[in-house]
Amino acid sequence: MFTLRRWWGRRGLQVGIITLILAITWMVRETQGSFLLELYQLINRPLEILQKPTSLEKSQKNDRRIEELQNRIITLQTQNQKLKSLLKYVEKSSLTSKPILARVVGRSADNWWQQVILNRGSADGIQKDYIVKAEGGLVGIIDNVTPNTSRVLLISDSSSRVGVTIDRTAAKGVLRGNSSTGEAELEFYEKVPNVKIGDFITTSTYSQKFPPGLGVGKIKSLDLKRLPASVAIVELSPPISSLDWVMVYSKATKNKSDKPQ
Repeated sequence: MFTLRRWWGRRGLQVGIITLILAITWMVRETQGSFLLELYQLINRPLEILQKPTSLEKSQKNDRRIEELQNRIITLQTQNQKLKSLLKYVEKSSLTSKPILARVVGRSADNWWQQVILNRGSADGIQKDYIVKAEGGLVGIIDNVTPNTSRVLLISDSSSRVGVTIDRTAAKGVLRGNSSTGEAELEFYEKVPNVKIGDFITTSTYSQKFPPGLGVGKIKSLDLKRLPASVAIVELSPPISSLDWVMVYSKATKNKSDKPQ
């Protein structure tokens, strides 16, 4: 008996461990591993919950998607409205040739008032010296063309020269762009021209680049004491600072004036 107790004291722990292993082995065999599977699922379930998006996250994602779609709709509606206004303006245009509709796709901050790039080129029928208009009147002239793009020299560029006339009195002069302000300066041929603030200006019969009657802008201020000729600051009619869609025309004869109704 004493010998058995000594043996149990020395080997009892080992026997217990072996018995436990055999019991676990029997359980796994009897349950076809279901016990371990349940244990794995119990451990893995919290991880799966963390990985799955919550209802709040799903809702936030849907909200962002809805907001994105709403912004797209607003953008499309704005563009559609601009095109409708432009088409109405085309119907009243003083040019008889069919316009090529183009969009401004390039503009440098350093040359904001000098030039813009259009998404139409020679492949669309555009050629150098074609006339560019927007809602409101004359924008500029095509000075460079590639197959898929074209560059517009704006009338607000300091190198631009346009022969113009005062619509009310037929007083004439030369319009020069101001690249720093986006406006233009009109130098009259007459020393004391018949002109006043608010008078509307169109291209004149003296213009070599543009047909007469294209809307340009209106008189903003006057300096009748300037030498050698009187001058006026002109606020341009087209939205030069925010051009989006424009119309490109071949040089054509006019059939009516761009004067506002």
